[in-house]
Amino acid sequence: MAWQIGDVSITPVIELDLSVDASFILPDATPENLAPDFDWLQPHFVDENGRLKFRVQALLVESCGHKIIIDTCVGNDKQRTTPEFNQLNGPFLDDIAKSGFEREAVDIVVCTHLHYDHVGWNTMKVNGKWIPTFPNARYIIAQPEFAHLSNHKDESSVQTFGDSVAPIFAAGLVELVDCNYQITPELQLIPTPGHTPGHCSVAISSRGQKGMITGDVMHHPCQCRHPEWECNADTFPQQAEITRKEFLEQVGDRNTLVIGTHWSSPAPVYVTKHEMAWKVSFD
Repeated sequence: MAWQIGDVSITPVIELDLSVDASFILPDATPENLAPDFDWLQPHFVDENGRLKFRVQALLVESCGHKIIIDTCVGNDKQRTTPEFNQLNGPFLDDIAKSGFEREAVDIVVCTHLHYDHVGWNTMKVNGKWIPTFPNARYIIAQPEFAHLSNHKDESSVQTFGDSVAPIFAAGLVELVDCNYQITPELQLIPTPGHTPGHCSVAISSRGQKGMITGDVMHHPCQCRHPEWECNADTFPQQAEITRKEFLEQVGDRNTLVIGTHWSSPAPVYVTKHEMAWKVSFD
């Protein structure tokens, strides 16, 4: 499966597909609250029991001759407090190689932010040590995001920094950039703060076609209908809500294909006005 926006190709590689209760990520997204929107949320985004479909995936992007990975999932062998993410042993490297992204061939890795389910495959364990998975890549990280994670001393932040960020920094592979950084002439970071201080989404523009890779500005399409619904992992919930509404206004023009990083979508979607908010559709 590959998607095309102008000359830019995007291939999703799925590490995990889950159905989760609202408490997992969006406490307000109960089956009862979702029910009025089942007509467009099912079957792709909500299961038959009203549980949220939640995907962890990397996006393999080819742009201007570069092989780029946007967000690197949870990773194998990582000790995590969330049971679904703890000590994975999956075929991620084989899966990306089948799409032409052997790890030595990747030349850019983009981290929309530094939560552990977006940076895990930055590194891999070899002989008990964490080493860069993509040894020939530049790892693009927004400066405020790096500062935020490196200064936080809670257990999750220390763990994530230690096994998935510090090793690539020590190897000299990290490029700290501003939140409007131009990755290629077709790809650009845009600041979408709130979920984390330096969170970025990725805008695509090629041959008159536009796209947007969300990162975690919205975890699930139901937040199009309810941008006020808070993610329990948002660092600054009020800012995150403001950013979601601004993001929806920006992409809700039917001219921008939206790829949700955690959305269990078979293809990019359009965001369209719906009553007093928005919804998603495939055409």
